[in-house]
Amino acid sequence: MITSVINQKGGTGKTTTAVNLASALVRKKKKVLVIDLDPQGNLSYSLGISDFEDSISDALLQKKKIPEIVVEREGIDIAPTDRRLSKLEFGTKNKISEYLLRDVLRKVKNYDYVIIDCPPSLSALTLNALSASDNVVIPIQLDVFSIQGLEQIMETINEVKSSFNKKLKIAGVLPVLVDGRKRLTLEIKEYVRKNFKVNMFKSEIRTNVKAAEAPSFGESVIEYSPSSNSAKDYMKFCSEYLRAVKKIS
Repeated sequence: MITSVINQKGGTGKTTTAVNLASALVRKKKKVLVIDLDPQGNLSYSLGISDFEDSISDALLQKKKIPEIVVEREGIDIAPTDRRLSKLEFGTKNKISEYLLRDVLRKVKNYDYVIIDCPPSLSALTLNALSASDNVVIPIQLDVFSIQGLEQIMETINEVKSSFNKKLKIAGVLPVLVDGRKRLTLEIKEYVRKNFKVNMFKSEIRTNVKAAEAPSFGESVIEYSPSSNSAKDYMKFCSEYLRAVKKIS
């Protein structure tokens, strides 16, 4: 099962969601591979991965195989990234194939779940992730700007389904950085439910300082502070995610 975590905006909890979904899956005895497909490398940094020789760029260029580049953290296998990923996308004379990542992952057989942390843009790398995926998780903040962003994501997913990956489905929209005291939070959730034909997870990731602290220690919030609201929220979300992907498979 391959899941892309996608949002074209930065600061939406995308990387935090990818990290903690993977961490929660491992705690449910699943074998998990995480692909850091964001050239900024926030996911790699979040798990304290800085000293490595090979990255996902080497796998995409067919210089290395996935098992040769992975770094283990918290029981998760991570394919880290570096700045060469940007050069791969923008520094080549010819357009990179939308199936580059799909072809690499087809050779990977030992994982129950593959989680892809996409770049915060609708780029060729994002198209690669969507072309390789079975489904997507869309983390959104519950504000008015996220509505416009969700519309753009839905359009992109529909374009990918029609052109590159007919099997691609949406596992659901995940509300993140939620402050339940705000009236706008309830209004945005209701608007999404009424206006988008998409599953919105009942699980919500509440705003919590522990989630912001965890990357500084190179850990998921589930590892860093398992009793925190964020850790509990992500564990609850993981259970709902498993039910959702089973339903749409």
